[in-house]
Amino acid sequence: MANASQRQQIFLERRAPAYWRVVLNNPPFNIFGPDSIPQLNKVITALESDKDVKVVVFESAVPGFFLTHYDFTRDLEESTSMAPGPTGMHPLPDMLVRLSRVPVVSIVSIRGRATGVGSELALASDMRFASREKAILSQWEVGAALVPGGGPMARLPRLMGRGRALEVLLGADDIDGDLAERYGYVNRSLPDWELDAFVEKLALRIASFDKQAIADTKRLVDIASLPPDSEIAPGWDGFITSVSRPQAQKKIGQLMKLGLQENSDVEARLGHYTGTLGD
Repeated sequence: MANASQRQQIFLERRAPAYWRVVLNNPPFNIFGPDSIPQLNKVITALESDKDVKVVVFESAVPGFFLTHYDFTRDLEESTSMAPGPTGMHPLPDMLVRLSRVPVVSIVSIRGRATGVGSELALASDMRFASREKAILSQWEVGAALVPGGGPMARLPRLMGRGRALEVLLGADDIDGDLAERYGYVNRSLPDWELDAFVEKLALRIASFDKQAIADTKRLVDIASLPPDSEIAPGWDGFITSVSRPQAQKKIGQLMKLGLQENSDVEARLGHYTGTLGD
């Protein structure tokens, strides 16, 4: 029988040739780890190679959690020993960069917590829509003496400006759907009951348009808005370096004792708990 780390966590649904859905389903908290990487890479590679797909929507099947942080119960070498992706970067930042540049429109539908990797996946996607009542976004890492590894230092300032980006990154606190919309973290926050229908309608509308026009328009927007690889790669190096520091080991240990990755309240209110750790 497959254990939790081996089971399928990321499911690709081809709703139509032009319209795909990716369902994140790794209960109880949708934690992202080394076993998630090849599954997400398979999806990104399919998006790059398929000639018909125009739109992909990422969503969660786990109540309360869109996608959360990296798995701290796994040996760090499992991640650091992975071969680089096509960009030359570690597979995680590599996949996020490739998602940003693929000639397919990527949309995230955030219901629940998008923490760490979840926030970084959202930022690497083309559009972000959030449940007003249920979405929580967070780059929590600095609160645990870590450096975020998936590129938010390069992407957030381009979306919301330097001051607000620093507030999100250095405050390391939870951002609800309404504030995320005001700051530009997401395109819109919608009443929870409207979210699914809105995203579906938009995705289907875009999927009805000409693929070459979509791809060419996105490519030109990318030129004006995407950070170069040279701004993304140092984030992962900073994350790996920070994980090994005594300060980070201490804080992660404190969070583990409080119930990180096991206690639903700790995972659901991570901004609160990181704020209790002290210096």
